[in-house]
Amino acid sequence: MRSTQISKIWMALTGTFLCLFLVIHLLGNLQLLLPADRARASFNWYSHLLSGNVLIKLIEWLLFVSILAHIVYALLLTLRARKASGRGYVYDKRKASSTWNSRNMGFLGMIILLFLVLHLKDFWYRYKFGNLPLDEQGYTDLYAIVVAAYEEFWYVLLYLAGIAALGFHLLHGFSSAARTLGLYHPLYSKVVRVAGKLYTLAITAGFMIIPVYIYFNKA
Repeated sequence: MRSTQISKIWMALTGTFLCLFLVIHLLGNLQLLLPADRARASFNWYSHLLSGNVLIKLIEWLLFVSILAHIVYALLLTLRARKASGRGYVYDKRKASSTWNSRNMGFLGMIILLFLVLHLKDFWYRYKFGNLPLDEQGYTDLYAIVVAAYEEFWYVLLYLAGIAALGFHLLHGFSSAARTLGLYHPLYSKVVRVAGKLYTLAITAGFMIIPVYIYFNKA
């Protein structure tokens, strides 16, 4: 029981860190909504700044470790739950019914993992190890790669599906993490639920609007 609780705490902590990262990542990506010339210069400068910053590199490693730990602890909790009761993922059953996303967190997590692998391969890996062109400022033209990807209808649909899965995952994960960390007191449980919904809406809508905007504004 103690090991299960520790795993849940680590799940909550890594999940909270990943939620904070999503906010920062979204704020950087919103530069893509600027007019094309400004977006290219701003986004490529921003990407160059991040790639050459030692602190950012440390955070990048922490991010990868957090993702890996989140996955590992999710698997551990799932295996323990199945061993104990022959069922899948353990959920909060204080209510008579549960939402679809709360019952399918493992499935959503797998979709998000596959989406993440594709996303890293197409953008992060190509930026780090690919032979990409330079823009007028002499920075690696990541903007051109992003725009080229989002000009493909199938890629936009795939991206939207991945973000939708992330949204459903966050909707349950936010309140679940709050309970695990002792922040889900009856006095302010409604505040936590509302905050979780607003956060999820902002993150999913923010990430979704970028590829849709680029696709419908392609030359």
